[in-house]
Amino acid sequence: MALHEQVEATDVALDEPLVRTSALRLTLASPLYRGATISVFLSALGFSAAAPQIASFLVNDLGASLSAAGLFYLTNLTAPVAGYLIGRRSDHTGRRLGLFRICALLGFAGWVGTAYSTQLWMPYVISAVIGAFGGAATSQLFAAVHDEQKAHPDPNNDAVVAVVRMALTAGWVIGPVAGAFLAAQTSSRTMLLATAICTLAQILPLGTLRTPAITSARQTSEPDTRGPSVRDMLPLITFTALYVLVYAGEPIKYAYLPIYMNGQLDFPAELSGAIIGIQPLVEIILMPLAVLVARRIGMTRLMVIGAAFGVAANICFATTGTAAGLFAGQILMGGVWGVFAALGIILAQRLLPTAVATASAIFLSSSALASALGGAAGGLGAAAVGLPLVFLIPAALGLLAVIGLAIMTRSAAISF
Repeated sequence: MALHEQVEATDVALDEPLVRTSALRLTLASPLYRGATISVFLSALGFSAAAPQIASFLVNDLGASLSAAGLFYLTNLTAPVAGYLIGRRSDHTGRRLGLFRICALLGFAGWVGTAYSTQLWMPYVISAVIGAFGGAATSQLFAAVHDEQKAHPDPNNDAVVAVVRMALTAGWVIGPVAGAFLAAQTSSRTMLLATAICTLAQILPLGTLRTPAITSARQTSEPDTRGPSVRDMLPLITFTALYVLVYAGEPIKYAYLPIYMNGQLDFPAELSGAIIGIQPLVEIILMPLAVLVARRIGMTRLMVIGAAFGVAANICFATTGTAAGLFAGQILMGGVWGVFAALGIILAQRLLPTAVATASAIFLSSSALASALGGAAGGLGAAAVGLPLVFLIPAALGLLAVIGLAIMTRSAAISF
């Protein structure tokens, strides 16, 4: 089936219901939607608490050099492989929540192992091997939500996904502050144990709930264990690669924007914190609006605009040198993630409708690739051109994403 035919079939299916129920009511009424919302919040809360602290833990507790601590983020490169393997297994068996629980348990074991590490090599191996599979838990939840929505079509299903995604964003708003406070009051190891507890606790909101029955390869008379072909996956891979280009600016920004504000602009801590904190606030506000706008102009067209916001934001970081300019940049970045956070997973699943767990895993693991790309590009760029011109690098990457998304929209005839 051609890509545009798949899209049209999906859109027709979503337009069948005549009665519209609010997204919030749909989320609260469904044990799966409600449980998934709480679960992704707990997962994001734990992971985002540890993410800014892991380098300090490696340096202060295990004696790593600054360069060795930076290399830790390269362990994220195994996440797409693990995500693909889990997603493929999920699409073959239909056991979304069973695999979700296994991944959550592996994530819990990985964080506990990291917290009790006594040798520098241990967190690296644990993150690359166990942590990679633990990170696939969220993709299984989104695949389960997709199955439920396919079984119970509603015009507001896209908005339900946005609600679940907003919970994940909310976890990232609270987590870094909570992690920094806990580490300061206790220790980095205690903070990592708290992350492990949050990772395990994400299982609880779903209880013993099972995924709805779906038509999987195993349920057919002629099982196909090969999974989708590379040709089938090409639109998804293309979109994910473009998303990586957009996302690569985030690690650069979080690494160097605070240094720029505090070291060169001499902003007070309160002002710097306000500039950093404005983005997730704008993001959460715009996510429901992004769903509404996408219904009018199309999902991919809105993503072209969102990626362009990212280009403008990084130009503001690189050229303004004022608090107003940096606030403007962060507000624009809030627009970027208001669009991509709300709609990215929906588009990824529609680009590979025959294997939604694989699509979810590939798309969600792309943030790990983006972190590695952004970290390397930012480090080399900062050494070559310094601050604030390093922000022109993510601006250039974002411009490539704008061009790629525009071409993809026209060539694939995607109208949603």
